[in-house]
Amino acid sequence: MLKDMFEQKRTLSFEVFPPKKDGEFEAAFDVLNALGKLEPDFISVTYGAGGSRRGKTVELASYIQNTLGIDAIAHMTCVGSKREDLLDVAEKLRENNIDYVLALRGDRPQNMTDEQFAGRDFAHANDMMEFLRENTPLHLAGACYPEKHYESFSMESDLNNLVRKQEAGAEFFISQLFFDNDYFYSFLEKADKKGVTIPVCAGIMPIISARQIGTTVKLSGSSVPKALSDLFAVYGDKKVEMRKAGIDYAIRQIRDLQENGVNNIHIYTMNKPKMAGEIVNAIYR
Repeated sequence: MLKDMFEQKRTLSFEVFPPKKDGEFEAAFDVLNALGKLEPDFISVTYGAGGSRRGKTVELASYIQNTLGIDAIAHMTCVGSKREDLLDVAEKLRENNIDYVLALRGDRPQNMTDEQFAGRDFAHANDMMEFLRENTPLHLAGACYPEKHYESFSMESDLNNLVRKQEAGAEFFISQLFFDNDYFYSFLEKADKKGVTIPVCAGIMPIISARQIGTTVKLSGSSVPKALSDLFAVYGDKKVEMRKAGIDYAIRQIRDLQENGVNNIHIYTMNKPKMAGEIVNAIYR
Protein backbone atom coordinates (compact mmCIF):
# COMPACT_ATOMS: atom_id res chain seq x y z
CA MET A 1 0.00 0.00 0.00
CA LEU A 2 1.32 3.41 -1.01
CA LYS A 3 0.81 4.92 2.45
CA ASP A 4 3.30 2.43 3.86
CA MET A 5 6.12 4.14 1.99
CA PHE A 6 6.20 6.82 4.67
CA GLU A 7 7.67 4.26 7.03
CA GLN A 8 10.84 4.65 4.98
CA LYS A 9 13.40 7.17 6.13
CA ARG A 10 12.89 9.34 3.03
CA THR A 11 10.45 9.56 0.14
CA LEU A 12 10.70 11.29 -3.22
CA SER A 13 7.78 11.99 -5.52
CA PHE A 14 6.98 14.01 -8.63
CA GLU A 15 4.03 15.84 -10.17
CA VAL A 16 3.35 15.87 -13.92
CA PHE A 17 0.51 17.25 -16.01
CA PRO A 18 -1.27 16.12 -19.19
CA PRO A 19 -0.36 18.48 -22.07
CA LYS A 20 -3.21 20.74 -23.11
CA LYS A 21 -2.81 19.95 -26.81
CA ASP A 22 -3.46 16.43 -28.06
CA GLY A 23 -0.56 16.75 -30.51
CA GLU A 24 1.82 17.11 -27.56
CA PHE A 25 0.42 14.19 -25.61
CA GLU A 26 2.74 11.48 -26.93
CA ALA A 27 5.73 13.42 -25.63
CA ALA A 28 4.32 13.02 -22.13
CA PHE A 29 5.25 9.35 -22.20
CA ASP A 30 8.87 10.28 -22.92
CA VAL A 31 8.72 12.57 -19.90
CA LEU A 32 7.38 9.74 -17.74
CA ASN A 33 10.02 7.30 -18.97
CA ALA A 34 12.77 9.75 -18.06
CA LEU A 35 11.25 10.50 -14.64
CA GLY A 36 10.80 6.80 -13.97
CA LYS A 37 14.56 6.29 -14.24
CA LEU A 38 14.94 8.58 -11.22
CA GLU A 39 13.08 5.97 -9.14
CA PRO A 40 10.48 8.11 -7.34
CA ASP A 41 8.18 6.54 -4.76
CA PHE A 42 5.15 7.86 -6.64
CA ILE A 43 4.16 10.24 -9.43
CA SER A 44 0.99 12.33 -9.30
CA VAL A 45 -0.89 13.46 -12.40
CA THR A 46 -2.89 16.68 -12.43
CA TYR A 47 -6.46 17.22 -13.55
CA GLY A 48 -7.63 19.95 -15.94
CA ALA A 49 -9.86 22.78 -14.76
CA GLY A 50 -13.26 21.34 -13.97
CA GLY A 51 -11.99 17.88 -14.92
CA SER A 52 -11.52 18.88 -18.55
CA ARG A 53 -8.57 16.53 -19.07
CA ARG A 54 -9.54 13.75 -16.70
CA GLY A 55 -9.37 11.08 -19.40
CA LYS A 56 -5.76 12.04 -20.06
CA THR A 57 -5.07 12.01 -16.33
CA VAL A 58 -6.25 8.40 -16.12
CA GLU A 59 -4.23 7.43 -19.20
CA LEU A 60 -0.98 8.86 -17.86
CA ALA A 61 -1.59 7.49 -14.38
CA SER A 62 -2.23 4.06 -15.88
CA TYR A 63 1.08 4.20 -17.76
CA ILE A 64 2.90 5.13 -14.55
CA GLN A 65 1.23 2.36 -12.57
CA ASN A 66 1.11 -0.48 -15.07
CA THR A 67 3.99 0.12 -17.48
CA LEU A 68 6.59 1.85 -15.31
CA GLY A 69 5.61 -0.05 -12.18
CA ILE A 70 5.62 3.13 -10.07
CA ASP A 71 2.75 4.04 -7.77
CA ALA A 72 0.50 6.62 -9.42
CA ILE A 73 -1.77 9.18 -7.82
CA ALA A 74 -4.46 10.70 -10.02
CA HIS A 75 -5.63 14.18 -9.11
CA MET A 76 -9.39 14.52 -8.85
CA THR A 77 -11.23 17.83 -8.52
CA CYS A 78 -14.83 18.37 -7.56
CA VAL A 79 -15.61 22.02 -8.29
CA GLY A 80 -17.09 21.21 -11.69
CA SER A 81 -18.02 17.57 -11.10
CA LYS A 82 -21.26 15.82 -10.32
CA ARG A 83 -21.40 12.73 -8.14
CA GLU A 84 -21.83 10.52 -11.18
CA ASP A 85 -18.76 12.11 -12.79
CA LEU A 86 -16.62 11.15 -9.82
CA LEU A 87 -17.98 7.62 -9.76
CA ASP A 88 -17.24 7.29 -13.46
CA VAL A 89 -13.63 8.40 -12.97
CA ALA A 90 -13.27 6.17 -9.91
CA GLU A 91 -14.38 3.17 -11.96
CA LYS A 92 -11.87 3.96 -14.71
CA LEU A 93 -9.13 4.27 -12.11
CA ARG A 94 -10.09 0.90 -10.62
CA GLU A 95 -10.00 -0.69 -14.07
CA ASN A 96 -6.43 0.59 -14.41
CA ASN A 97 -5.25 -0.64 -10.99
CA ILE A 98 -4.94 2.90 -9.59
CA ASP A 99 -5.79 3.03 -5.91
CA TYR A 100 -4.95 6.60 -4.91
CA VAL A 101 -6.32 10.03 -5.74
CA LEU A 102 -5.27 13.47 -4.60
CA ALA A 103 -8.69 14.92 -3.78
CA LEU A 104 -8.92 18.65 -4.47
CA ARG A 105 -11.69 21.19 -4.76
CA GLY A 106 -9.98 22.69 -7.78
CA ASP A 107 -10.14 26.15 -9.30
CA ARG A 108 -13.47 27.44 -10.54
CA PRO A 109 -13.67 27.11 -14.35
CA GLN A 110 -13.90 30.45 -16.12
CA ASN A 111 -17.15 29.49 -17.86
CA MET A 112 -18.85 28.42 -14.62
CA THR A 113 -21.71 30.75 -13.69
CA ASP A 114 -22.35 31.99 -10.15
CA GLU A 115 -25.48 29.85 -10.04
CA GLN A 116 -23.57 26.72 -11.07
CA PHE A 117 -20.83 27.45 -8.56
CA ALA A 118 -23.31 27.96 -5.73
CA GLY A 119 -25.19 24.77 -6.64
CA ARG A 120 -22.21 22.47 -7.10
CA ASP A 121 -22.43 18.98 -5.60
CA PHE A 122 -19.33 19.40 -3.42
CA ALA A 123 -18.44 22.67 -1.73
CA HIS A 124 -15.08 21.53 -0.39
CA ALA A 125 -12.48 18.83 -0.92
CA ASN A 126 -13.38 17.12 2.36
CA ASP A 127 -16.98 16.76 1.12
CA MET A 128 -15.72 14.90 -1.93
CA MET A 129 -13.40 12.82 0.25
CA GLU A 130 -16.29 11.65 2.39
CA PHE A 131 -18.26 10.74 -0.73
CA LEU A 132 -15.36 8.81 -2.26
CA ARG A 133 -14.62 7.01 0.99
CA GLU A 134 -18.24 5.88 1.30
CA ASN A 135 -18.80 4.95 -2.34
CA THR A 136 -15.46 3.77 -3.77
CA PRO A 137 -12.45 1.69 -2.70
CA LEU A 138 -10.08 4.57 -3.45
CA HIS A 139 -7.42 5.71 -1.01
CA LEU A 140 -7.13 9.45 -0.50
CA ALA A 141 -4.45 12.09 -0.27
CA GLY A 142 -5.15 15.77 0.35
CA ALA A 143 -3.57 19.15 -0.23
CA CYS A 144 -2.24 21.51 2.41
CA TYR A 145 -1.07 25.11 2.30
CA PRO A 146 1.96 26.26 4.35
CA GLU A 147 0.92 29.90 3.94
CA LYS A 148 -2.82 29.05 4.03
CA HIS A 149 -5.15 28.73 1.06
CA TYR A 150 -5.64 32.11 -0.56
CA GLU A 151 -9.41 31.92 0.03
CA SER A 152 -9.16 31.08 3.73
CA PHE A 153 -9.94 33.80 6.24
CA SER A 154 -7.01 32.84 8.44
CA MET A 155 -4.41 30.17 9.07
CA GLU A 156 -6.59 28.93 11.93
CA SER A 157 -9.49 28.39 9.54
CA ASP A 158 -7.24 26.65 7.05
CA LEU A 159 -5.86 24.32 9.72
CA ASN A 160 -9.40 23.43 10.75
CA ASN A 161 -10.08 22.47 7.13
CA LEU A 162 -6.95 20.33 7.20
CA VAL A 163 -8.27 18.41 10.19
CA ARG A 164 -11.56 17.88 8.34
CA LYS A 165 -9.67 16.35 5.44
CA GLN A 166 -7.86 14.02 7.78
CA GLU A 167 -11.15 13.01 9.40
CA ALA A 168 -12.66 12.50 5.91
CA GLY A 169 -10.04 9.87 5.11
CA ALA A 170 -6.88 11.56 3.87
CA GLU A 171 -3.89 9.29 4.47
CA PHE A 172 -1.25 11.93 3.76
CA PHE A 173 -0.93 15.49 2.52
CA ILE A 174 1.01 17.11 -0.30
CA SER A 175 1.80 20.77 0.24
CA GLN A 176 1.35 23.71 -2.05
CA LEU A 177 4.68 24.97 -3.34
CA PHE A 178 6.60 27.32 -1.08
CA PHE A 179 9.95 29.09 -1.23
CA ASP A 180 10.61 30.01 2.40
CA ASN A 181 11.17 26.93 4.55
CA ASP A 182 10.38 28.84 7.73
CA TYR A 183 6.73 29.00 6.63
CA PHE A 184 6.72 25.24 6.23
CA TYR A 185 8.29 24.57 9.63
CA SER A 186 5.79 26.90 11.27
CA PHE A 187 2.94 25.20 9.42
CA LEU A 188 4.06 21.73 10.59
CA GLU A 189 4.20 22.92 14.18
CA LYS A 190 0.72 24.44 14.02
CA ALA A 191 -0.72 21.39 12.25
CA ASP A 192 0.73 19.11 14.90
CA LYS A 193 -0.88 21.18 17.66
CA LYS A 194 -4.19 20.91 15.80
CA GLY A 195 -3.97 17.13 15.84
CA VAL A 196 -2.79 16.43 12.30
CA THR A 197 -1.02 13.09 12.54
CA ILE A 198 -0.66 11.93 8.94
CA PRO A 199 2.53 12.50 6.87
CA VAL A 200 3.10 15.68 4.89
CA CYS A 201 5.07 15.90 1.63
CA ALA A 202 6.87 19.20 1.07
CA GLY A 203 6.02 20.59 -2.38
CA ILE A 204 9.03 22.11 -4.14
CA MET A 205 8.88 23.93 -7.46
CA PRO A 206 12.15 25.14 -8.99
CA ILE A 207 11.83 28.61 -10.49
CA ILE A 208 13.90 28.46 -13.67
CA SER A 209 12.52 31.42 -15.60
CA ALA A 210 11.34 34.93 -14.80
CA ARG A 211 8.04 34.14 -16.51
CA GLN A 212 7.08 31.83 -13.65
CA ILE A 213 6.86 34.82 -11.31
CA GLY A 214 3.90 36.19 -13.23
CA THR A 215 2.14 32.85 -13.55
CA THR A 216 2.81 29.98 -11.19
CA VAL A 217 4.05 31.99 -8.24
CA LYS A 218 1.25 34.54 -8.47
CA LEU A 219 -1.43 31.86 -8.74
CA SER A 220 -0.04 29.88 -5.81
CA GLY A 221 -0.04 32.86 -3.49
CA SER A 222 3.34 31.81 -2.12
CA SER A 223 5.67 34.43 -0.69
CA VAL A 224 8.91 35.17 -2.51
CA PRO A 225 11.78 35.61 -0.04
CA LYS A 226 14.54 38.12 -0.66
CA ALA A 227 17.05 35.40 -1.53
CA LEU A 228 14.86 34.28 -4.41
CA SER A 229 13.83 37.76 -5.56
CA ASP A 230 17.53 38.66 -5.70
CA LEU A 231 18.02 35.85 -8.20
CA PHE A 232 15.36 37.37 -10.45
CA ALA A 233 17.03 40.77 -10.20
CA VAL A 234 20.42 39.35 -11.21
CA TYR A 235 19.49 36.60 -13.66
CA GLY A 236 15.91 37.33 -14.75
CA ASP A 237 16.85 38.22 -18.31
CA LYS A 238 19.58 35.58 -18.61
CA LYS A 239 17.89 32.30 -19.50
CA VAL A 240 20.74 29.86 -18.88
CA GLU A 241 21.94 31.53 -15.70
CA MET A 242 18.40 31.84 -14.31
CA ARG A 243 17.76 28.16 -14.89
CA LYS A 244 20.92 27.16 -13.02
CA ALA A 245 20.26 29.60 -10.18
CA GLY A 246 16.68 28.38 -9.79
CA ILE A 247 17.74 24.74 -9.65
CA ASP A 248 20.47 25.55 -7.14
CA TYR A 249 17.91 27.37 -4.98
CA ALA A 250 15.61 24.32 -4.99
CA ILE A 251 18.53 22.05 -4.08
CA ARG A 252 19.47 24.25 -1.13
CA GLN A 253 15.83 24.38 -0.06
CA ILE A 254 15.52 20.57 -0.08
CA ARG A 255 18.80 20.11 1.77
CA ASP A 256 17.67 22.50 4.48
CA LEU A 257 14.35 20.64 4.79
CA GLN A 258 16.10 17.30 5.17
CA GLU A 259 18.56 18.69 7.70
CA ASN A 260 15.53 19.76 9.74
CA GLY A 261 13.79 16.40 9.64
CA VAL A 262 11.53 16.90 6.60
CA ASN A 263 12.10 13.78 4.55
CA ASN A 264 9.08 13.58 2.22
CA ILE A 265 9.88 15.70 -0.84
CA HIS A 266 7.44 16.23 -3.72
CA ILE A 267 8.88 18.00 -6.78
CA TYR A 268 6.63 19.91 -9.15
CA THR A 269 8.53 18.89 -12.28
CA MET A 270 6.61 20.98 -14.85
CA ASN A 271 7.20 17.98 -17.17
CA LYS A 272 10.94 18.76 -17.24
CA PRO A 273 12.74 15.51 -16.42
CA LYS A 274 16.22 16.90 -17.05
CA MET A 275 15.64 19.56 -14.40
CA ALA A 276 14.23 16.98 -11.98
CA GLY A 277 17.24 14.76 -12.66
CA GLU A 278 19.69 17.50 -11.79
CA ILE A 279 17.97 18.04 -8.47
CA VAL A 280 17.67 14.35 -7.66
CA ASN A 281 21.30 13.65 -8.54
CA ALA A 282 22.45 16.49 -6.31
CA ILE A 283 20.32 15.41 -3.36
CA TYR A 284 20.03 11.65 -3.49
CA ARG A 285 22.96 10.29 -5.51
